[in-house]
Amino acid sequence: MKRMLLVVPLALAIFLFGCGKSAEQKKLEEAAKEMGQAGGKLAEGAQKMAEAMKDINDGKKVEPVDFRELKTLLPESLPGLTRGNVEGERSGTMGIQVSMASADYTDENGVSISIKISDMGGLTGAMRLATLGWTMAQIDRENNDGYERTTTFNGNKAWEQYWTSNRHGELHILVAGRFVVEVDGNQCEMSQIKDAAGKVDINKLEAMKDFGVTS
Repeated sequence: MKRMLLVVPLALAIFLFGCGKSAEQKKLEEAAKEMGQAGGKLAEGAQKMAEAMKDINDGKKVEPVDFRELKTLLPESLPGLTRGNVEGERSGTMGIQVSMASADYTDENGVSISIKISDMGGLTGAMRLATLGWTMAQIDRENNDGYERTTTFNGNKAWEQYWTSNRHGELHILVAGRFVVEVDGNQCEMSQIKDAAGKVDINKLEAMKDFGVTS
């Protein structure tokens, strides 16, 4: 967008240079000038936003673990389920990078479980709170259709919820303050979801906690 805003005024200036300045051309010249100023302000605003994001993120820079490494932590299979699609990616904005890897597991009876491992190390301070607010909360509620609660899983902070009507559940686990393991299950019991989470090598994931961390 910035490049376009700068090119348009330049083209207009070349056009106006070879012609006499009529009233309409003067208006175009003023418009071109304003567009050029807008381009500068846009770039300035983007820079300020990036600096603000850095402040919100406590000034730390974290290079995320390669998603290909995270993929190696996904179990090859789950009891009674076959692994299907496996994905991985790295994405980011305003200098904050995250990476993730995920896999789907299914059987012929409609049971499906997905496991996703995300490196959220770039999110600290207020950004981390906004994204992982459940890690700072105490939740314990239930009704006839299910429950939701914060808990621990193998010594790590976790949040889980389950709906009995459609046998759907989720388990999110925070590891080493930067990795999140998410297990989502359909047409299964919560015990199956927890068993699936137990197949992820949490100790190996925790050993990566200092990877790519710089001030």
